[in-house]
Amino acid sequence: MRVLSFLPAIMLALSVSAHAADPKPPAKPLPHTILVIDTAAGEVKFDVEVAADWRSQEYGLMNRKFLPRHTGMIFDFGSPSMTSFWMKNTLIPLDMIFIREDGTVSSVAPDAVPMSLTSIPSTEPVRAVLEIGGGEAAKFGIYPGQKVHNAIFGNAARPR
Repeated sequence: MRVLSFLPAIMLALSVSAHAADPKPPAKPLPHTILVIDTAAGEVKFDVEVAADWRSQEYGLMNRKFLPRHTGMIFDFGSPSMTSFWMKNTLIPLDMIFIREDGTVSSVAPDAVPMSLTSIPSTEPVRAVLEIGGGEAAKFGIYPGQKVHNAIFGNAARPR
């Protein structure tokens, strides 16, 4: 499986990063956008911060003590790539939603453990990852195959 060939390099990079200085928060507040996911129960809207550069992606949701419902952070990589996340210095559980370039949910990693250094990889190249509060994906019925709407995916306007 091709994904596994990337894991040793990712684990080494994570190990080296674990001993480096902790990342600093972005110099200014991140932009926000509304993101909508089509679920079996209807649309679910999130107000999310956009982490589109390396510094904001490295820091992510670290050191936050609370994440209000229907909020989160979208990590936009600009083009599809294999990616892996961890929870170093992240104080709250998070659900990670891996999203393909066309806005389709690829996979969901529920309830990532706070402060864990365990790698949480994508199962295929993805354009973006949405982080929301732990348990929200299950609560709102977010599953692989569902459509995510946002300008990042070129589908912000949804047909009615």
